[in-house]
Amino acid sequence: MTAYKSQSDHDLQNEVRLLEKRVKDIQGQHLKLNMTRGKPNPDQLSLSSKLANCLDSDDFRSEDGTDCRNYGGLEGLMEIRRLFADLLKTKPDKVLVLGPSSLTIMYDMLVRCLLNTLPDGERPWIHEKKIKFLCPVPGYDRHFYATESLGIEMIPVMMTEHGPDMDRVEALVSSDPQIKGLWAVPQYSNPQGITYSDETCHRLSAMKTAAPDFRLFWDHAYVVHHLYPDDPSDIPDIVSLCELNGHPNRVFEFASTSKITWAGSGVACLVSSDENLVFIRHVLAAQMIGPDKMNQLRHARFLKSKETVEALMRQHADILRPKFEKVDEILSRELSDLAICSWQKPKGGYFFSLDLLPGTASETVSLAKSCGIELTPAGSTWPYRKDPDDSNLRLAPSFPTLPEITAATEVLTVCIRLAAARKIMADRQNNL
Repeated sequence: MTAYKSQSDHDLQNEVRLLEKRVKDIQGQHLKLNMTRGKPNPDQLSLSSKLANCLDSDDFRSEDGTDCRNYGGLEGLMEIRRLFADLLKTKPDKVLVLGPSSLTIMYDMLVRCLLNTLPDGERPWIHEKKIKFLCPVPGYDRHFYATESLGIEMIPVMMTEHGPDMDRVEALVSSDPQIKGLWAVPQYSNPQGITYSDETCHRLSAMKTAAPDFRLFWDHAYVVHHLYPDDPSDIPDIVSLCELNGHPNRVFEFASTSKITWAGSGVACLVSSDENLVFIRHVLAAQMIGPDKMNQLRHARFLKSKETVEALMRQHADILRPKFEKVDEILSRELSDLAICSWQKPKGGYFFSLDLLPGTASETVSLAKSCGIELTPAGSTWPYRKDPDDSNLRLAPSFPTLPEITAATEVLTVCIRLAAARKIMADRQNNL
């Protein structure tokens, strides 16, 4: 196929007519397919079916004898803290295991920063004239929504193949004391699937910041979510790096079992420095008496060890990998020669990120919806849902079946092609 911008007006007009006919034919099929959210599918959830009955009626004591049915244990059970520490390459005493959702812990941590004086800080963030966060883009819409809901100004920073543009990050944080934090999905980023390089991690841990209480919100959501377990990506332990580079309190790290066992019914943790954890425990003591220790005990019994988790994640990968490979195969076959769409083939995580011809993402989503394909709204991967180029789309191949993924991706490529062809034609007419 010839790149659209190289085609003659006549050929491009014919392409538009053919694609419009294909869209009309697809609309007549009354499809109903959804690629909006990165949810585990039922086959993945069934991998953890034994979680429901892994405790006998008299099995309610943790390894130190704690009765998990009762109050207390603010920090979480040692056996599940140790498991998270093994997965995250840190020490158990750096880990607090709290509720089932890492997103809830992140939101709570933002609120704690707003209302309390952090270690290294001078006053609660809410007493500043303005609070700003750096947001690597494209990025995770839930991070952006939480930040926006609390009135924190978001500054986009473009992602590179090694992580956020560090020259830009360093210039911003060194000159503006109102910049209090940076969101990060450091391994298999949402949505691009990029893993931060060692250099990026070192620069983030060592950089000078104008705000003494600057924090990295390190969302390690996909630490074990490799599509190719024999060739996994890896990053350094950010908590140790920050300590090594003289900024021990710089990072709040988050992780959960939401896509390891059951989404919404798992366990989640917060990892940080000793001083940060003293601060967090103090605030937690006013918020709760203790987490759900019975759920933690279930997970400790079911998951057992890092090796057990890795074996379980191989089963997840076997379910997910064919779907991701099918999406890449169809995108490559239908779009690679047209110069209207680019993407990275993820090695892990839950998403594809598509960069379309500027000005066509919104129309592509609209066309797909008319064909029965629900996509994440255009702009969702940017703060305030405003993609300045209207070009980025996030695909979530995890939940649908392989036949549904095949059908949805084939329809999507038709919509991408039609939106691009129309845009190129309109640009040519406007330049006459």
